[in-house]
Amino acid sequence: MARFSIPTTARLPSTLRVDSSNPVVIKSLNRLSREALISLALDWLDERTLPNAIPYLERLEEEEEDDDDSDDLYPPARSLQELQQLYTELQQQKGSKRDVVSRILEGDWRHGLTLYQLAMADLAYIDEHPTSQKWTAFKILPLKQLSKDAEEDEKPKVDKESLSIPRFHPSTFLQSLQSQVLPDVKAHYHFHRPKNIPVLLLRIFVVDSPYSSGLALSTLDSSGKAANFDSSRSIYLAFPDGSPSLYISRSQNTGTISRGESRSLQSLIVDGVPKALSRPQERFTLKSTNLSSRNLKALLDKKGPGRSNSAGGGWSIYADEKTKISPMDTVLPTPPLSREGSSTSSRKRGLVMSEAEKFAKRARLLAKARFGTSGIVSDRKGIERFEVVLQDPFPATASRTAMEEDGSNHDDEDGEQQEGERRKSTAGRRSTIDAALKQVGIHDDYEDELERGSQPGWTPSLKLTFRGTHVFAGVRQLVEAGIVDGERMPGWMTGEDGVTIGAIRHGRIRGNKGSGL
Repeated sequence: MARFSIPTTARLPSTLRVDSSNPVVIKSLNRLSREALISLALDWLDERTLPNAIPYLERLEEEEEDDDDSDDLYPPARSLQELQQLYTELQQQKGSKRDVVSRILEGDWRHGLTLYQLAMADLAYIDEHPTSQKWTAFKILPLKQLSKDAEEDEKPKVDKESLSIPRFHPSTFLQSLQSQVLPDVKAHYHFHRPKNIPVLLLRIFVVDSPYSSGLALSTLDSSGKAANFDSSRSIYLAFPDGSPSLYISRSQNTGTISRGESRSLQSLIVDGVPKALSRPQERFTLKSTNLSSRNLKALLDKKGPGRSNSAGGGWSIYADEKTKISPMDTVLPTPPLSREGSSTSSRKRGLVMSEAEKFAKRARLLAKARFGTSGIVSDRKGIERFEVVLQDPFPATASRTAMEEDGSNHDDEDGEQQEGERRKSTAGRRSTIDAALKQVGIHDDYEDELERGSQPGWTPSLKLTFRGTHVFAGVRQLVEAGIVDGERMPGWMTGEDGVTIGAIRHGRIRGNKGSGL
């Protein structure tokens, strides 16, 4: 009787194997270092992971022995202990990464790697390259319960007074999240705990197939390759310890896939995660914080469990766990007649500083006052990109005011023409910051204010983008060098708002308590 498979809503099992000749498998192993590959193979041979990563071993029955095993480049091992000893010796020896990859794919796991092994390989790459993913921070907020008289289309609002946070249990969360996945899509889930970062990572591997058996990966194209892998996507979720926040990465594609499908997967996850975290009479939602970075430590510093969430820039001195400084502490000056004070003052009287040294010292003190303990190159909390749009009117001058009074009609005609040209020039593809502003309705509110006349004068379309390995550390170095005036510099240039995208109005980023928009 022919075997058949029925589409189900179950998730992909971890024991499902992918052929070792699949390009996705080869790419996943080749991007790891030799040390990481050997360590990964030893993890696969561990007792806890062995049921999902069984290697190819020599068969004991004589009737099942293969005559070609003697001529094999990588003869199969007789036991797990022999295989563990082999990789332990490889760990102590020197060699090339290509030999280790070849031994794994053509020798010890020649019958293919499971989805569990591929997940471990991808997460090992993240451990080796922490900045390989771009993360976006979201806030987990409680919702108010709808009243009995509420309409059907009415949506629940955020309960700003509630202090409740969701309870997270991995198995229960996955069961609830699986119910939000479309029936014609199958997913594989894998949790991972990094060593140096206090977060719990969840890898979601999605395949376009209605089957949860081997048929999900057995569909072949004209070239004989697995067609489903060309449209597969991987997305990562990071749950920080003790924080009502969530970090979601961009969708990673293994083949050719449209940008719209990638965004639809991320929106599906954003909509499904709060539903999976919710319980009866206790609902939650996700709200974007407009903070994105490739550095998880930077996200933990701004949207994590510590005291630095609302203490950026110069306020960071109050978030230091070592000093325990509070704004309410009374600071007493050093007694003028003490020995230490008199000795230091006598030494300072003998020194004569030049104007350049005085300027450099003042610039360093200004940078320390504006940035505090933040914006240091070696703190490993760097933001790579910071974008703002300025929505303040251009400052008017006396000559310009006189010209406007003399020829107001001509200015109106020219202004309408310039506005029409500006709209034509911006009618094309929107940038990242335009999409973010449009999503929260900032552009609509701003245009309404212009129509009402609350924004007098000419308002140019000005956008600023800061790029680098550590944007705010670079701004701090400019202040220390005297290139940027630390006294007149606005607060949003110190990173105290905790956002990477924002709209500037009246010299400040719109929003409350670092929300950004």
